[in-house]
Amino acid sequence: MTIYQVAKAAGVSISTVSLALNHPDRVSPKTRDRIIEVAGELGYRAGATVSERARRRSGRIAVLAPFSSYETYRTRLVGILETFGPHGVEVVVHDTPPATESPSPFLETLPVRGDVDGLLIMGVPLGQEGADRLHRWGPPTVLVDSANPEFTSVTFDDEQAGHLVATHLLGRGHRRLAYLHEPYRSQGLPSAGLQRLEGIARALREAGEPPGIEDIALTGNDARAARAQAADFVRRAERPTAVIAHHDVLAAGFLAGLRAAGTRVPDEVAVAGFDDGTLADTVGLTTVRQPFAESGRRAAELLRSLIEKPRQSPVRTLLVPQLITREST
Repeated sequence: MTIYQVAKAAGVSISTVSLALNHPDRVSPKTRDRIIEVAGELGYRAGATVSERARRRSGRIAVLAPFSSYETYRTRLVGILETFGPHGVEVVVHDTPPATESPSPFLETLPVRGDVDGLLIMGVPLGQEGADRLHRWGPPTVLVDSANPEFTSVTFDDEQAGHLVATHLLGRGHRRLAYLHEPYRSQGLPSAGLQRLEGIARALREAGEPPGIEDIALTGNDARAARAQAADFVRRAERPTAVIAHHDVLAAGFLAGLRAAGTRVPDEVAVAGFDDGTLADTVGLTTVRQPFAESGRRAAELLRSLIEKPRQSPVRTLLVPQLITREST
């Protein structure tokens, strides 16, 4: 079955079929769906089939993540390179916008590649259309920081992470908490932030406190935006006594803004974050440690196993958070 037969049956040009498979965002959803449907009915497979890949591998994998938006994905990439590098496997990196910047956060229009042996998708939720495309034409795939019951995944227990940091703050006498985060364009985002908020609410319930927590959405996803928010925060007559930031960069920016305004930390306001990179230790930030390099290595090992034996049942790995307490709380 060839691309020419798919084009004829779908009533489109060969170039349109090629775009639908390799650059799906450049084709209208209606046309793309028609081509995918026809290709599936005809049994067309872009690149190599699973059995062909087993006989003739490319020695190449692809990794897709919002690398330019979050430093943590570059740390995960180190773990991936450490796993595949000694085996002579080429790692092809694709940068993608973060799900928080999209009104439709689910990954649907990923290209179909026949020139890679495996695919790692990090930090972007996989929607049903994307899942169907991978099942039809995609190589073995592992998800990191998102879960889909049809695919092997490595995730972090964000609900427990939120519970850990909230329990710590409650133990220090704080009862009014706030969650500081980047702007979300999509309200339906199945995000780590929502899971952390669930964990925070659980800690409040267990302590007999009202489950409310103030939501503070920033105008950007950087330290500058967090610092500007801190300047407004300190002018409020009534305010939370503890702020939990979505990641350490935001927490550090907020912390700098509080200190610049003469606010005593943690006596007047406590600040905590998530990640525990070198920045957290430098500024004395309480945070929740995530094993980023380990998650990259674990995902890479699972992908290597799937490449060797593609028909394995999906496996879900859940990594455990660790609270690191420092001067900011």
